[in-house]
Amino acid sequence: MLRITHDDEIIEFSEKLPIVPLRDLVLFPRMIVPLLVGRPRSVSALEEVMHGDKMMFVVTQREAETQEPTSDDLYRVGAVVRVLQLLRLPDGTMKVLVEGLSRAVVKRFIRGDTYMSARVELVDEQAERSVETEALMRSVAGQFEEYVQLSRKIPQEVLASVLSMDDVSRFTDTVATHLSGKIEDKQQILETPDVTGRLRILARALSAELEILRLERKIENQVREQLQKSQKEFYLHQQMKAIQEELGQEGDGAPEIVELEKAISEANMSEEAEKKALSELDRLKKMSPMSPEATVVRTYIEWMTTVPWDERTTDRESIQAVEDILEEDHYGLKKPKERILEYLAVLKLTSKVKGPIMCLVGPPGVGKTSLGKSVARALDRKFVRVSLGGVRDEAEIRGHRRTYIGSMPGRIIQGLRKAGSKNPVFLLDEIDKMSSDFRGDPAAALLEVLDPEQNCAFNDHYLDVDFDLSEVMFITTANVLHTIPPALEDRMEVIRLPGYLIQEKLHIARKFLVPKQIEANGLTDVDVSFSNAALVRIIEDYTRESGVRNLEREIANICRKIAKEHAVGKRVTKRVSPQAVKRFLGMARFLSQEVEVENRVGVATGLAWTSVGGEILTVEVLTMKGDGHLTLTGKLGEVMQESAKAALSYAKAHASELGIDEDALATTDIHIHVPEGAIPKDGPSAGIAMATALVSALTNRPTVPDVAMTGEITLGGKVLPIGGLNEKAVAAHRARVKTLVIPKRNEKDVAELPKEVKRDLDIRLVGCLDEVLAVAFENWVPENVKCAEVPEERRPEPPLTPAAPN
Repeated sequence: MLRITHDDEIIEFSEKLPIVPLRDLVLFPRMIVPLLVGRPRSVSALEEVMHGDKMMFVVTQREAETQEPTSDDLYRVGAVVRVLQLLRLPDGTMKVLVEGLSRAVVKRFIRGDTYMSARVELVDEQAERSVETEALMRSVAGQFEEYVQLSRKIPQEVLASVLSMDDVSRFTDTVATHLSGKIEDKQQILETPDVTGRLRILARALSAELEILRLERKIENQVREQLQKSQKEFYLHQQMKAIQEELGQEGDGAPEIVELEKAISEANMSEEAEKKALSELDRLKKMSPMSPEATVVRTYIEWMTTVPWDERTTDRESIQAVEDILEEDHYGLKKPKERILEYLAVLKLTSKVKGPIMCLVGPPGVGKTSLGKSVARALDRKFVRVSLGGVRDEAEIRGHRRTYIGSMPGRIIQGLRKAGSKNPVFLLDEIDKMSSDFRGDPAAALLEVLDPEQNCAFNDHYLDVDFDLSEVMFITTANVLHTIPPALEDRMEVIRLPGYLIQEKLHIARKFLVPKQIEANGLTDVDVSFSNAALVRIIEDYTRESGVRNLEREIANICRKIAKEHAVGKRVTKRVSPQAVKRFLGMARFLSQEVEVENRVGVATGLAWTSVGGEILTVEVLTMKGDGHLTLTGKLGEVMQESAKAALSYAKAHASELGIDEDALATTDIHIHVPEGAIPKDGPSAGIAMATALVSALTNRPTVPDVAMTGEITLGGKVLPIGGLNEKAVAAHRARVKTLVIPKRNEKDVAELPKEVKRDLDIRLVGCLDEVLAVAFENWVPENVKCAEVPEERRPEPPLTPAAPN
């Protein structure tokens, strides 16, 4: 049992007490404090206390955010308290009034099922008074008196009570309780048994708090003085205005007004814009300079005078020089380069032409954004880039009306002001990633900006006057077109940029990427070079992309490692070989995309389009005994599942012609699977690949391994056209496919394929499934099959280009 003498009362209690942890509070002896208890374990502890002698132990948490503190989360020194009053609130929490009795230290924590308790030992306080104690006590009393005056939160009655105390221990605990200091400082005071030591800690904490309070009071006084000064200036300005009116002076001679008038006259605005600016300037003259409205008007006039109304740059005249710069900056990209040169030629002949509005569409990393910078450099124009990714507010394009606080022009006018020219190359990046919400549709606002017939009078909501955008060369970029509204797409000249072939990537890496990274990593004096075989190894084994962004990243990775070798004095790898690539980059990250050659029964190679380029798509079909059930796996979308069902229906309808046992179909389950099952797949273009794999599985005939195909199938066996042929053909070429089967109605798209693809692939144009099967199977007899609406004498189209040699 433990014993405490408190106010001439002897209190006895057990050394094992329930614990109630405290957040952001240190409770001192001789203090009566209200507590709000709501945590289940603390409520259970209080319930136990109220059934006993009403004694418990309170201790502070090390971290206030901890919801269920353990013994490691609590300090070791706390206070033994007695519950004086308890009130249960409707929400289940308890409001309890406790009185601190004595300091205590935990000997051992005991964790129960419903609450935590501890065996405690009372702390003997060392209350011997000395000269130093008296001096410290007087100093702390003076500091606390100043603290009360500055903080204005502590009643004067508390101050009077503290100053009249003679008990040093009670004095320190009372001051510490009312101090708004750090919990760590208060806990240190609680843990210090020597009153002289407590006074030293208390003096330091009070000094720190007083510094903060004095600074707060200083800032408050400065703000008050500034407000008084502003009011005084406003009063004097009003007096000056009244005096000038009495003298017959309008007061237009203010330096600021004179400067704005000069700026308006030199801005070469349109007649409408100048009239508007002068009207706003007249309003400004009549306003008080301290009026909030005057600031709004002044900002508007500054915007009007800094927009390039008549400032333009002169285009480079030599078409050959422009072509040389474009070729120097980018490899390939023939169509956009031709369009730029055509625009410049027309401009040279007619002296005025509306700027073209091109939309560069292609997978990431093919050079869409950098091409815009190159065009600006080639034409010797200013370049402005605005990213539209995630933009969902119409005001981002048209600007905010001046009725709103903090309003400003839209990004178009801001970009022109930044460029300082009315004919820059203006790149609208990621136009396919805009969205809309209750604030409007930015795509609708772009309809005016990107329409050559309307943008000569573009009206920004902030400026509220027409601005001519017809001389701006707008270039937009996108990864896909289907997210762009049709009306907006119709206003742009779409130029597709396909993914790069391996040889093109090799050329780009050698001519652009390697020199750039060697310079960026400080290796110009080391004479580092990459072999062609090393670059091909990086392209094939460490990147899988249509562009060259990851390729540049891996080249930079190797250059950094070589720079590290040079910096630490090791032997530097000057010639990067395929073996060095493996040493620097580790094991290959990607397997070859070549199609499988073995076990081709029930397997066909299709092609897929993705936003990052084309991919090889393998279709697998497996048959087994059953009741004719069809199973589709591989996370196939609704359209792709319908293609599989259409292919199966065609095979069943033409079973005898295809050599399929009709009786066996009723007792055969069919499982169609497209590997990489975690990736969603959809679209109709895998129809002929599914039909070919089905026929292969049902007839037990292997397909030709080096044939890839794409096309939609109908129930009559017709092959319908598909989209994304460019990307799919590049993917087939990358996978070293030899024969590519495509719909006959896609013949118009073959001309757009890269020369290397047309040279290396044997492209077959087909109109119905029997022509597909004749290419997919060896020794297939097409006479045995009757394709709907196709004459019997029709044979597969001859190769469009000679097949690549083995």
